[in-house]
Amino acid sequence: MSEVSEPRVVATDAALAFIREIQADHPDILFHQSGGCCDGSSPMCYPADDYIVGDRDVKLGEIGGVPVYISESQFDVWKHTQLIIDVVPGRGGMFSLDNGREKRFLTRSRLFGGGEACPLPGR
Repeated sequence: MSEVSEPRVVATDAALAFIREIQADHPDILFHQSGGCCDGSSPMCYPADDYIVGDRDVKLGEIGGVPVYISESQFDVWKHTQLIIDVVPGRGGMFSLDNGREKRFLTRSRLFGGGEACPLPGR
């Protein structure tokens, strides 16, 4: 059986449209998958020049040309999971660019299985 390479992070059409909406105000953005503190485990969207990616953050990939990162410790827990960035009604995280837009990003997931190879970009 041959291995199928699947991306570690994908986005729904609604999320991609919402990304474009946010980019109208903030062209250069990035996502960091929150670890579950103040804003739960939401994907947080930041202006790229306002967020310092840590040395131990892992780049999962890109959605709509926007990089998505996660902390190394959280990646270790979720390494067998594909993250699916979606949009639902509600308020975004306090510091996330989706806040105040009456909808917010939400992470859904599915377990990799069946021999899928899940390489990280650049590794």
